[in-house]
Amino acid sequence: MLEKIRVPRIGPGRPRMKPDSLAADKAYSNGPCREYLRRWGIRHTIPEKTDSQAARLRKGSRGGRPPGFDEERYKKRNRAINRLKHARAVATRYDCEDVRVPLQAVA
Repeated sequence: MLEKIRVPRIGPGRPRMKPDSLAADKAYSNGPCREYLRRWGIRHTIPEKTDSQAARLRKGSRGGRPPGFDEERYKKRNRAINRLKHARAVATRYDCEDVRVPLQAVA
């Protein structure tokens, strides 16, 4: 998905293909995703999964240090997504409710 991103420039020139930073949810906290972002030099804010954190802590000093996480940036991400959902710009499976119109009696 990141290969399809185009960041427009202010003025002439072709759009940039690499964003300055990325904020994602826990689904993207795996090693290959983080490695890809590091290789491309993209700053990221991705929370660590609970089970990954437990496994890292179980290893003790061999588990390495926790990945960096900026809580304020993640809060901003959630607020932005919630604003979009509120405006119905982002559809989720929970947005589709079964709306039934009650039958009216004919007099």
